Amino acid sequence: MKYLTKSFLFLNFFALIGFVFFAGCQKQKIDDNKLKEFATKYTAAWCSQDAASVASFFAENGSLKINNSDPSVGREDITKAAQGFMTAFPDMIVKMDSLSIKVKNVIYHWTLTGTNTGPGGTGKSVRINGYEEWTIDEEGLIAESKGHFDETEYQHQLEYGLDN
Repeated sequence: MKYLTKSFLFLNFFALIGFVFFAGCQKQKIDDNKLKEFATKYTAAWCSQDAASVASFFAENGSLKINNSDPSVGREDITKAAQGFMTAFPDMIVKMDSLSIKVKNVIYHWTLTGTNTGPGGTGKSVRINGYEEWTIDEEGLIAESKGHFDETEYQHQLEYGLDN
């Protein structure tokens, strides 16, 4: 009888561990789906030509750093940074290539295509791949984004176009 009680407790313990593990995985899956939906909407905001809609995905004092530039901090500055790209590329399309969810951040991979026909533009088309490293706050907004793309290739395409 003592053996059966220990076996029963042992099995219940592992059943409880299994349930907790399974429930934890289910919660993570829901969070993953919410992040994918968030990233899809963020991508649409970049394509909208409405820079404030991009900034709305950031925390009130969130930051966007693009390559080695100083970070844009706060929604007003982030709106200005996004507007710079939207003005330079009135036909800009951003495509989400992938989304990787890590322990402490999210990696959002993208491709930007557009023609530099904004004021002072070169008239050349570009296609640039890059990624952003997001830190998401407790409200589900971007607290910090560190954006990266090949600046040299971007400048080359601005001067010579895609095919040169």
